[in-house]
Amino acid sequence: MSRKDTLVSRIPKLGERVERKDVVAVVKLHGVITPQASPLAARGVINLASLESALKRAFGHERLRAVALQINSPGGAPTQSGLVAERIRQLADEKGVPVIAFAEDVAASGGYWLACAADEIYAHRTSLVGSIGVITGTFGFAGLLERFGVERRLYTAGENKSRLDPFSPEKPEDVEWLHTLHTQLHELFVDWVTQRRGDRLADTQDLFNGDVWLGTKATELGLVDGVGNLRDVLEQRYPDAEIVVAEPKKALLARLGVGAPAAAVLDAVNHRSLWSRFGL
Repeated sequence: MSRKDTLVSRIPKLGERVERKDVVAVVKLHGVITPQASPLAARGVINLASLESALKRAFGHERLRAVALQINSPGGAPTQSGLVAERIRQLADEKGVPVIAFAEDVAASGGYWLACAADEIYAHRTSLVGSIGVITGTFGFAGLLERFGVERRLYTAGENKSRLDPFSPEKPEDVEWLHTLHTQLHELFVDWVTQRRGDRLADTQDLFNGDVWLGTKATELGLVDGVGNLRDVLEQRYPDAEIVVAEPKKALLARLGVGAPAAAVLDAVNHRSLWSRFGL
């Protein structure tokens, strides 16, 4: 049979009923969670603006059985973590379909926040899972400026406008203010995990101390529901369904890799540091 005959044979005949398969849609949540796109970030970024189109496509299939979240993220911005997770829950409730998350290399910090948007979470036995905590990293350059005779001139309206300025000496009251913010964000994180995981969580406060665990231990602690990978779990759960990846639309400048050079380089360095915390 020629190639032409083969293609023609696949075209349904008039009046012939075409059997349409059920669909499991996969959304890839790969990269650092940040409100800004970064052309130089090798592993991409996660935010609501960049994912909205993919989420709509994923939950928009007519014969949708479930949505799978393929997560590989070291975390990042807490607000974007919350916005994406809330949007996933909103769409899942509207469509009445289950959401299953799969941790790959790492689902830590904000990455685990995203995983908790799912009804079930699976991880590879080597996945790094958890890091339920809050962190801020910065530098202090006051001594460096003094060494080279550089005078810092900073003008503000509002006595607290320049809190934690890296070019000014650190103030204890500013550190205490930051600690208060961290505590409040941590409580919100713990509340979200507790709300989503419920009585599946082990009865230990060590879950919320910022540590990460491999997939097998994370299962014992109730942070995930089991050890497994996306392909195996979905094929076992939905053997007759078609697995379809929902890709987001990319902005023109992002497709061309165009962005503000200096800001993009700084973003790339920051993203690299987040991944390196987990040896990746």
